[in-house]
Amino acid sequence: MKNILIGAALLGLAAASPAYANLSVFACEPEWGALSSEIGGDKVSVYNATTGAQDPHQIQARPSLIARARAADITVCDGAELEIGWLPMIIQQADNANIQPGQPGNFETTRFVHLLEQPTSLDRAQGDIHAAGNPHIQTDPRMTIPVAKALAQRFAQLDPANAAYYQNREADFEKRMTAAIARWTAEAAPLRGVPIVVQHHAWIYMEVWLGLKEVTPLEPKPGVPPSTGDLVQVLQKLQAQPAKLAIRAAYEDDRPTDFISEHANIPAVVLPFTVGGTDQARDLFSLYDDTINRLLAGLKK
Repeated sequence: MKNILIGAALLGLAAASPAYANLSVFACEPEWGALSSEIGGDKVSVYNATTGAQDPHQIQARPSLIARARAADITVCDGAELEIGWLPMIIQQADNANIQPGQPGNFETTRFVHLLEQPTSLDRAQGDIHAAGNPHIQTDPRMTIPVAKALAQRFAQLDPANAAYYQNREADFEKRMTAAIARWTAEAAPLRGVPIVVQHHAWIYMEVWLGLKEVTPLEPKPGVPPSTGDLVQVLQKLQAQPAKLAIRAAYEDDRPTDFISEHANIPAVVLPFTVGGTDQARDLFSLYDDTINRLLAGLKK
């Protein structure tokens, strides 16, 4: 009788214990943390190394990030040198064989899409130039579909017992995202051909998707904050090539776009850039909802 009671108690404890995720995901950017959750569901535990309020280029390799990477089964990051200033140090210090370059637990999203703006020559004097091409693929929702396919396959490789689960969730995500892209594209039709200025040259994928026409970035070189003199030169350029919107990411300093907005008499539009960049951008779908809404609102001002 005693053994029966002990067995019953153990079963009760097991039932009361939380179900632990099969895979621990270290996501470098919030958009890839959100995608990991879409594909992995309750089979993954996702940690976002950055927030929508941070510049993903400028992150410190803090001990807390190293500890998280040490326990990760997979890193899900942009790649294409976006995190070159901090991620390699984290991976080295974490000393985790699973996430080393070339291992299945090292996943770079930009490897599964065609990157735009691949430089023909490399000169660091030109600023923050990415050798593989522009890494900011998350500004176009169409890029999430091939990445999702590859991520589901990688999760299945690392966790074969749940392969069908990941594939089913990816298929559902792709169906919902495809429908949403059609809706967003239709809603954004008034934006086609609209000339814009951008604070940092990070929006090329969004520009191609929506047909926006970038007149000039405010930064004199990629990653170099514009001085007042630089902004005056932008204003001179805008006299010959007017723009209708001045765009910046939510994490960026508001002063350059506000200066251009005031002196060129065009609206300054703050876009979330990633999940969590604004209060409205809570997941991948609301990220693009909010982006389109903000662009259209700016156009009406």
